[in-house]
Amino acid sequence: MTDKLKTVIVEDEELARNLLKSFLKSIDKVEIIGECENGFEGVKVINELKPDLVFLDIQMPKITGFEMLELLEHKPNIIFATAYDQYALKAFEYNAADYLLKPYSKDRLIEAVDKVVERIQKEGVSSDVADKVSDFPKEEYLDRIVVKDRHKIHISPVDQVRYIESMDDYVMIYTTEGRYMKQKTMKYFEAALNPNDFIRIHRSYIVKVDEISEIQQYEKESYIVILHDKTKLKVSKTGYKNLKEVLNF
Repeated sequence: MTDKLKTVIVEDEELARNLLKSFLKSIDKVEIIGECENGFEGVKVINELKPDLVFLDIQMPKITGFEMLELLEHKPNIIFATAYDQYALKAFEYNAADYLLKPYSKDRLIEAVDKVVERIQKEGVSSDVADKVSDFPKEEYLDRIVVKDRHKIHISPVDQVRYIESMDDYVMIYTTEGRYMKQKTMKYFEAALNPNDFIRIHRSYIVKVDEISEIQQYEKESYIVILHDKTKLKVSKTGYKNLKEVLNF
């Protein structure tokens, strides 16, 4: 690899951002092409500039680093730089190149950059941000869902979600405020939503328990759920079993 790594920094703390820039400017392999103070700016800059590498904080105002990753159309290599060690496992589930724990040394930073160079030489530029949450920690069930809709970013608290419908590689999320499409799988949401509050009733539907008004049989061994707004959703045999376990009938 002869070209420099086009790099964007997404970090809300100015001191941390300045320190990282000072370290990076002395590394010949890196060219800083943008910096952002929050995830909203990060989504815009990364999708527009298409960097090879992003240094990303996790705990930021507005949206977290993980939520920002879910909104990206361009998939760069990610090095997380954070003061919190508890997110390391989740970071690598997102296929992170490395995880820097603040305060880190320049030598540790160089080591992380070298990992990205090695990865690009083997696999190409894109890191293909992963959709892996099959073992989602119970204490980390989603409490909100972040969705990019054209030039707007919507943050929907999970308690506003009514149901989710599968649409191939996307899902349609129906909330009390409207409906939004997101590039995620049903498997992701089945693992990421609290099973006490949401049930997978069909390969195409996950529904909020409190939204269910009735369960009706419409053919032999075939059922539908009727929501409070009269929406009707199909229930599979496995989904019916899930309903019985959660609702105790």
